[in-house]
Order: sequence, then C-alpha cells, then structure tokens
Amino acid sequence: MSGHSKWANIKHRKEKSDSQKGKIFTKLGREIMLCIKSGGADPLVNSRLADVIAKAKSNNMPNDTIMRNIKKASGDDGNTIYEEITYEGYGPGGVAVILEIVTDNRNRIAAEVRHAFDKSGGAMGATGCVSWMFDKKGVIIIERTPKIDEDALMLAALDAGAQDFNPSDDAFEILTDQADFSAVCKALEAAGYTFIEAAIDMIPQNTVPVDADNLKKILWMLERFEDQDDVQNVYHNAELPEEEDED
Repeated sequence: MSGHSKWANIKHRKEKSDSQKGKIFTKLGREIMLCIKSGGADPLVNSRLADVIAKAKSNNMPNDTIMRNIKKASGDDGNTIYEEITYEGYGPGGVAVILEIVTDNRNRIAAEVRHAFDKSGGAMGATGCVSWMFDKKGVIIIERTPKIDEDALMLAALDAGAQDFNPSDDAFEILTDQADFSAVCKALEAAGYTFIEAAIDMIPQNTVPVDADNLKKILWMLERFEDQDDVQNVYHNAELPEEEDED
C-alpha cells in the first residue's frame, strides 16, 4: 500500500475517531488492561504496554487518563474478564478482513461479526484464512508541515531503526518492524516530532480494487465493525477511492 493511500485511510479513521473519542478511549483502556494483565504495569519492561501507550498518545488521550487507566488495571478486582480474539473473513468482492476483538462475551460478538459479514455479502472464515496476506508492522504517521525537513526526518527515522519511509503530499509514513516500534517512537519523540497516528498495524501485501457495485457494501460492513465496542481494530485490503477515504 502506498504512503498516500495509507494516509487517506488514516485520515478517514482519524476523523471518525475525533467524533467518537469516548468510544476510542474505552477501547484503548481495554487494551491497556490486557497488556498489564499479561506483562505488568511498567512500560520499560512490558513492550506491548509501551506500544499501546504510544497508540493512546497518537489518539490524543491525555497523560493523566493514560495513567488512570494503568492504575485502574493494576488494581483490577477481576469482576470483568476480557479475552482477545481475532476473526478473519472475506467481504464483498473478495476483500480480506481481519478483526481484533477484546470482549467479555465471545458468543455475542461472534454472532454480530458473522451477521455483518453475511449481510454485506461476505463470509466469516477460519483462523488464518486471510492473515497470511498481511504483515504486522509498526506504523507512524507525521503530518507534513513547513517546519519539518523531510531529509532530516527520514535520517532520524532510519537511524532509529525504521524499515521504510514513505513521503506524501500530506504526511510522512514511517514503517518499522514490530519489535522496533517502541524504540523508533521514543527516538522521534525525543527529536521533537509529534504523531497523528502510531500503532502496530496489519499492512496488506497487496490491495484489491473495489468496483461501484461493492463499494457501498464494503463501507457499510467496515462501519458496522468499527461501531462495535468490542472491535479494537479493523484491517482490510480494499483499495477504496480517495474521495471515499477523505470525506
């Protein structure tokens, strides 16, 4: 996926996030809780927690809210037990879809996900049916402004361990290996850069063109998934028109 088309998708998701901050913060709080349960509350030791903190900051979650979530998760009374699930499937036109779920009711969310797939003309598949088409990468998006020197940013990113640097008209997309994501984030933050997106993403190896007949179905399906409280992340390989992404 090119830097520009990736940025178009990021902008679409970002605008939606800004209008639903409460829901986004709730999802991030669940991610923080799961990270702490599996690896402890110290981000210097728990690299997964450090990654989620970077993601929370890029979604404009205030530091005191992040700390409050960490303290709450550290003292969790265990009344609610969440589990992580990944669902995969195909949408209209053969579009590959991966959903990362955090839920306290596996049966409910499975039924809701299957219904959205079926109603859009797609189908939920078995584990692994589409994940082989994606690579897990750290993705950092920095907005292009007159103050940012492209060469200096590229050098800083590559020196910090980034794998790829993709400039576009609107932003700079920096890709990292999953294991190097936190280190690259810290190095760029220390150099004075701010992020509008920073997360571990599933990047499609190839994208699938979407025809007019399937476009509305795919957009409906993706929105249905994103509106679910239990759905943390939605990944797909649909090649959506830029005007749809940037509305």
